[in-house]
Amino acid sequence: MIRTTLLPASPPVPLSVWLVDGRRAGGRALRLAPGLLDGGQLERLAALRHAADRWTYAAGHVALRRLLGARLGLAPQAVRFTRRPCAGCGGPHGRPEVAGGGDVRFSLSHSGDFALIAIATEPVGVDIERVPAAETADSVSEVLHPYEAAELAALPADLRPAAVTRAWTRKEAYLKGTGAGLSRSTTLDYLGTGPTPGAHPQDWTVRDVSVPDGYAAAVAVAVAAVEDRSRTARGGVHLASAR
Repeated sequence: MIRTTLLPASPPVPLSVWLVDGRRAGGRALRLAPGLLDGGQLERLAALRHAADRWTYAAGHVALRRLLGARLGLAPQAVRFTRRPCAGCGGPHGRPEVAGGGDVRFSLSHSGDFALIAIATEPVGVDIERVPAAETADSVSEVLHPYEAAELAALPADLRPAAVTRAWTRKEAYLKGTGAGLSRSTTLDYLGTGPTPGAHPQDWTVRDVSVPDGYAAAVAVAVAAVEDRSRTARGGVHLASAR
């Protein structure tokens, strides 16, 4: 059973976000992976040196296929992925999409022991990051919006790592959703470092996602306003039934 976080959106843009615990689901996911993941995913899985990284990667990608397959009426192994042209250079490495998936959009992120998945009917992005050490947080602040950097500088040193991680996950989620990724400078968009996002880019909504202590996460969806009706539940992605 996987811990699931659901963030339903106001119609007509349904949005769901799942938090996958690799420590709980990784062993089962690794056993299922050879029959569900494609060749490229299996190569990336095999290249991971640390067991915890393999568990999280496998759990996230197996869960993603289960969720998309259920949404599209496909077996998990039948889900195929493609990529849109890069928003920055036009190359074939832009935002991933489901081949033949209609209006279904998704995003996947993983860090440490957790993977985060979003599925929506509009472009969407998610990001989850482990809160770094203080010295790493100080270096990341150099690539934030000037107002965000000023906010961080005004904080006590012990509060900066969590604040910079909040800002970074909001940016990553938004830039993944747009398809621009890090081809767009992270200094351009102000999303804030505080407990809630400080601003929303035009025609987008950015929300923080509740995750365990030591992590920060955010979701961004291409809709001007999303009703906040978040809740947390148990279940939702049953790896034991995947085949």
